Formats: sequence, structure tokens, C-alpha cells
Amino acid sequence: GSAAAFAPAQVPAARSAVSLNMAEAADELYIDQDRRNLMNLILVGSAAVTVGGLAVPYIAFFVPPGAGGGAGGVPAKNALGDDLYAKDYLAEKPAGDRSLAQGLKGDATYLIVKDDKTLESYGLNAVCTHLGCVVPWSAANNKFMCPCHGSQYAPTGAVVRGPAPLPLALAHCDVAEDGKIMFSPWTETDFRTDGKGWWN
Repeated sequence: GSAAAFAPAQVPAARSAVSLNMAEAADELYIDQDRRNLMNLILVGSAAVTVGGLAVPYIAFFVPPGAGGGAGGVPAKNALGDDLYAKDYLAEKPAGDRSLAQGLKGDATYLIVKDDKTLESYGLNAVCTHLGCVVPWSAANNKFMCPCHGSQYAPTGAVVRGPAPLPLALAHCDVAEDGKIMFSPWTETDFRTDGKGWWN
């Protein structure tokens, strides 16, 4: 009785025949390693192309655009897209005027007429540094006042009251030989903060 419990069981003849057939089939099965490597390369390559196609635009979104504007600058333009000429512009604007023109990268930029009826050497980008609203000049208050969230800027564009974290961006304002008013990038120290301009 108890010795029979440890004796190996008899394998039925039909089951051993199936095992022999499988062993013969395994000997006949040929694995083409080159084909397997090619299929793996195709799989990995297609996955890499898909991930790369999605990742490149995603990463490019976080890379800031170039400074633009070029060394020679861009002409200031009015609302109709016509170039502004200093002589005509100054003839129609009063001293202390701050009017919008199209500046670098097409941004609205203030041209400032000084008390001696000449143009200030800089223009102020009119885009609020808080959330991007265009900031109007309030002559009655002698400052720029953003209507969106109440930010206020001094006549030079320095922040007077938040929530704006940074001053308005600067651009050089010059008169070309042909009389056109030109804007060019401001790359020097910001005279309002004595630091590098945040727009560079």
C-alpha cells in the first residue's frame, strides 16, 4: 500500500505519442533570427518616429522666438500700415503726446513726443507684462493704466502698481536718413531697473 504511493505513475501510450510528435515538430521549426531582428527594428523605428513627431513640436513650443527686428530696425507704422515720418508726425502731435504705432514684431508701441517737440530716444511696448492687455496712456493721471487688472506704469514704463511684475519693454526709437521713424531692439541695460531687459 504505502510503497505503491511512491512508485512512478505509468504514462499512457497516447500521451507519449503526442510528446514525440511535438518534439519532432520543434526540431522542424526554424527561427529566422535575421527576420526577427528586422521586425524588432521596424517596431522600434516606427515607435521612435511617432514619439519624435509628437515631442519635437512640444519641445519647440518652449523655445523662445528669435529677437527679430534686425540690426537696421523696422519702420514705425500707423494703424493703416503706412510708414511714419518724423517731420509729419511731430507736426500733428502736441508736446507730451504718447500715441501708438506698430513696432517690433508688430506689437503696439508708444511713440513719445518730448516737451521740445522731438521724439524720445525710446519707444514703450504697450503690452502689459501681467496678462498681455494693451495698456492705454492716461494723460489726466500722467501714467499708463491697464484696464484689465489695474496695473499702472510711470511715464517711462516702470511699474508703479501691480499686479504687473515687470516694466514695459523698451525699443530704440530713431529717425532714419529718409525721415522715417525706426524702431530697433533695445539690448542695453534697462535704465529703469539698472539690469538686463527682461525682453532680451
